[in-house]
Amino acid sequence: MEKHYKLKNIISNLIQDIKKQDFLVYFRKVSAVEITDSKLILGVVSNFMKDNLQAKFYDSILSAAKKELDTITSIEFIVDKEIDNPSNTSVIDCTEYYKTASKTTKKSKVSSVSSLSISAANRKTNSSRNLINERYNLKGYVVGADNQLAFSATEAVCKNPGKSYNPLYIYGEVGLGKTHLLQAAWNEIYNKFKDKNIFYTTADKFITEYVASVKKRSVEKLRLKYREIDVLIIDDVQFLAKKEQTQNELYNIFNLLYEQNKQIIISGDRAPKELTELEPRLRSRFEWGITVDIGTPDFETRLAILQEKAREREFMIQQDIAEFIAANVNQNVRELEWVLNQLIAEYELTWVTPSLVRVSAQLKKLSFTTDLLGAPKQPLKTTTIKSYEDILDCVSAHFGIEKEGILGENRKKEFMIPRQVSMYLLKTKMHYTYERIGNIFSGRNHAAVLYSCKKLDRLIKTDKTLLHELNVIREVIGL
Repeated sequence: MEKHYKLKNIISNLIQDIKKQDFLVYFRKVSAVEITDSKLILGVVSNFMKDNLQAKFYDSILSAAKKELDTITSIEFIVDKEIDNPSNTSVIDCTEYYKTASKTTKKSKVSSVSSLSISAANRKTNSSRNLINERYNLKGYVVGADNQLAFSATEAVCKNPGKSYNPLYIYGEVGLGKTHLLQAAWNEIYNKFKDKNIFYTTADKFITEYVASVKKRSVEKLRLKYREIDVLIIDDVQFLAKKEQTQNELYNIFNLLYEQNKQIIISGDRAPKELTELEPRLRSRFEWGITVDIGTPDFETRLAILQEKAREREFMIQQDIAEFIAANVNQNVRELEWVLNQLIAEYELTWVTPSLVRVSAQLKKLSFTTDLLGAPKQPLKTTTIKSYEDILDCVSAHFGIEKEGILGENRKKEFMIPRQVSMYLLKTKMHYTYERIGNIFSGRNHAAVLYSCKKLDRLIKTDKTLLHELNVIREVIGL
């Protein structure tokens, strides 16, 4: 029982130094295997847990142990196979223990929060701050060949807002890091220039704000607000399409800020000249400064991004697993983060260490790969892809409809789903541009193709039957 009491005191010391979330995630159960004058041996539930405690919390645990026994000089972690044995009296269930121990530290926490609130109150308030993720910064942005120019331009703007590259227009497809870069710019400028009024919004929120001002007959008040802005950041301007009055208002605000050398940063999913549903005069304003794109990250960049995201979440991911994910999840950064979240959630729910075989099976379920590591390879009847005609032939044969029905305008579900599947495969597997796909499908515009691809991407994440259909088609085609 002596070991139990000493461990209990060490855990109490530890709670004061480690964030609640980290403590509850990484200290589920701990046992005191051995405590000597100079060494503490702690038992944990798995090798994965052992590696995490060793890598992330060694110094904190050693410091907490020294407060209990100042002669301790080293900590060792081992997997305790008896940790779940009810008769093992040297085990502490950290989750349960935290509930009671945290009550004793509540007063000190309240006082620290109060001082933080007072300090924050002295800073200039900003109505867009609640939209900003404070974790986004330029130092944490992984730079590769696909986003080097966009990063460098943003970095230059943050050093000298309004003096260079104004406006800065960043474009790229969904999930490639545009929002990260814009919000990182907000954080950088906000922290560096204390006197500047920096405002971040999205096109959707700008539309809502303008419509509300029209209803309240306070448009002039809205204009006065934007006149006071030193740095204006607008995300996803493509959603201003068909909103003529809102576009007109933004046009006037843009001119006013630009003439006063106020910095403007904008993002969209296409280059300005391709935003054909926006007014030409507004598109031309977007091109006054510098236009930079963010492309699909290459393997090395995807791997670095995945490892950085895992580091931020304090989740250890083995090199071979990270490389396998980066090789197969190759469309955008958002998908990489989504897969990482799946792995973390599965680990926290099951406490089973991720393995290459399990990750392979998970990616196959999520339709990122058709390969299942460790499973016998089954010969597939595949077709050698030569052109988009091969995909259309396979899709039409699979769904039992005429190819002309897929290419046509009929909006019945029996034609819509095969049409979306065809567009999705042409984009994600053949890497056709949206414009090229639109030309194949009766001259549809960029936005219509983009919408179809996004819709199918959402459907296959919830509709298992449709996901199965898509995988069957991919296997037959050989994609």
